[in-house]
Amino acid sequence: MPKSKTLAALLLVVSALAVAVHAQTPQLLKKTTTKTDKLDFGAGGTIAIAGAPNGSITIVGSSKNEIEITAEIEVQAMNEADMARLASVTDFITQESTGRFGVITVGTQNRVGDKKLWKKFPKNLLDLPYQVNYTLSVPRYSDLEIDGGKGDLNISGIDGALRINFLDSNAKIELKGGTTTVTIGTGTADLTIPSNGWRGRSVDFQMVKGDLTVHLPSSISAEIDAVILRTGKIENLFPGLKPRVERANLPKSRLFRRRGTAEYRSSLPLGTER
Repeated sequence: MPKSKTLAALLLVVSALAVAVHAQTPQLLKKTTTKTDKLDFGAGGTIAIAGAPNGSITIVGSSKNEIEITAEIEVQAMNEADMARLASVTDFITQESTGRFGVITVGTQNRVGDKKLWKKFPKNLLDLPYQVNYTLSVPRYSDLEIDGGKGDLNISGIDGALRINFLDSNAKIELKGGTTTVTIGTGTADLTIPSNGWRGRSVDFQMVKGDLTVHLPSSISAEIDAVILRTGKIENLFPGLKPRVERANLPKSRLFRRRGTAEYRSSLPLGTER
């Protein structure tokens, strides 16, 4: 058989196999619902959010003494009955105490909520994907505690302490004040310190793998320390930022600047910092 005919026959076989595999891949149906909530909450408190395994979190500071929550909940299943079953156990609950407010995602990852709904819940539905995308408007002067899975993170207009843990995220954080501690597994992050009015004491940003971009004002008065622990690089685009004198027991990629009492520290085992 000529080579051209042999090649054509192989391509037909590969195409047929690809079509067969695609036909055998189950196509999940999707159902999206939106839930909202609003309540009074004074400035100066702590707001804690336990996100879903998948889903974005957006938080915006407001001058109002109230919290507004919008959650877009998406479940996926093979049929309408299974989607209805998943939708009945996928939600969020709130917890409030003096000076503290919590948002907790309820779903197959923690089986929190009405125990009657979880009784005899089909095991084949436990691993089906779902996501909850949060948008919150909160008092500007608040402290935030955020735990998320995989999804975008956006924080702006918050003048308070931040403690953030995300497994995988494309994060954009605009600082106003307070102590900031951020840990992200993988992804990208964009951190902005304002050109004036920043009253933060320290920033500690750690990322296992990814790209971190830090926007610093030229007038910043702070102690800056950036480290690449394993492989990667630091791209210094900040005028006047000088490499630290190397020591034998310190990572090789390190920048340092001392001009005040505020501190900024970041470390990336793998990745690029700008």
